Amino acid sequence: MTNLQLAIQFFLQLGIILIICRVVGIIASRFGQPQVVAEMIAGVCLGPSLLGALAPAWSEALFPKDSMKVLFPVSQLGLALYMFIVGLEFRMDIVRKRFGSSVAVSFAGMAAPFILGAGLGWFLWNHTALFPKATSMQNAMIFMGASMCITAFPMLARIIHFKGLAGTTMGTVAIGAGAIDDAAAWGMLAVVLASFNGDMSHAMLSIGGGIAYVAVAHLIIRPILARYAAAIEARGKLSDSEYAFFLALMCFGSWWTDYIELHAVFGAFVMGSAMPRGVVSRTLIERTQPLAVALILPLFFTFSGLNTRLGLLNSPTLWLFCGAVLLAAIFGKGVACWAAARASGISNKEAMGIGVLMNARGLMELIIINIGLQKGIISAEIFAMLAIMAVITTLMASPIFERLVGTGTFKGEPEPGTEI
Repeated sequence: MTNLQLAIQFFLQLGIILIICRVVGIIASRFGQPQVVAEMIAGVCLGPSLLGALAPAWSEALFPKDSMKVLFPVSQLGLALYMFIVGLEFRMDIVRKRFGSSVAVSFAGMAAPFILGAGLGWFLWNHTALFPKATSMQNAMIFMGASMCITAFPMLARIIHFKGLAGTTMGTVAIGAGAIDDAAAWGMLAVVLASFNGDMSHAMLSIGGGIAYVAVAHLIIRPILARYAAAIEARGKLSDSEYAFFLALMCFGSWWTDYIELHAVFGAFVMGSAMPRGVVSRTLIERTQPLAVALILPLFFTFSGLNTRLGLLNSPTLWLFCGAVLLAAIFGKGVACWAAARASGISNKEAMGIGVLMNARGLMELIIINIGLQKGIISAEIFAMLAIMAVITTLMASPIFERLVGTGTFKGEPEPGTEI
């Protein structure tokens, strides 16, 4: 396709994606599901799992292979912008206050599901032919464990925003633990890929580069920006040039974490958390959020859905394995995070909320398993099991949260120096 043809196709795709996402959103809202879940479902429906199965000619005409070269980078921009906003809303004061809880929930949310996932990987590798021959038992175990550790970080952020939990203890602990869990899971994926390719230096770059980036963002960039923001606070306004400068910092952060294969979401989130609070953060959120959430972010969910096939399980044995994956995911993540939150002094109601939120996998899971499928680490059948687990645990999150916890009963903690 020529550049002009790609542009024409992109605008058609964007219009259809926005309409389908909103129509599905109206239906999903009747079942207590937030818009973000509707966008995940819409993405899967527009992909080979539904549209591709029912009308393959239409699917090919709407999403030709060449158009993915445009859809993918724009979808990543939408995701990065949204995670930048999440970072801007991230309350470091609550994290410091609840640091022990965040670490406890994060550790439990990684250790328990990793052990169960690694056990499933060991069993499937030794007793079935589901893993490709090129995959070693060690890689199978680490990949399955990392897949179980994933929390739907972008989706978790949007559910917390939808439920009005931004700035609350529950919301901040869940976001903090989710960020740590996903960073660790991506680090484990880097180890698997490096081992699979026979190059461990790549894993060291990913993990070391991520730690160095967080240190630079918060120990160097954050203090410099705080001094720079004093003049902005004095005049009470952010200029267009300054707005572009802060967005450029977000882009550089996303570039680096994508370059070291930790994913752009972490670079954008960390840079957002390092931004000055006050006029700068409020203006960045007000200018960026409407366009990012309404226009660009749905492309991320659609692109991921286009790579998802849910109809590959065609025997009782495979469905039994799928059920085992689902149970291991729920008990390993949700129950373990609830227990850790309770043990760290959080109330039972808030702990249940954290466990439910952390158990949602969303399309971050689908991204990781797509990488595993593309690299030949897992088979299409294992991919389908993990994809179904991701969809079910995400659909569970909102209704179970409403039933166990409810909304409107938690207040955000005040900013330092203010009162509610």
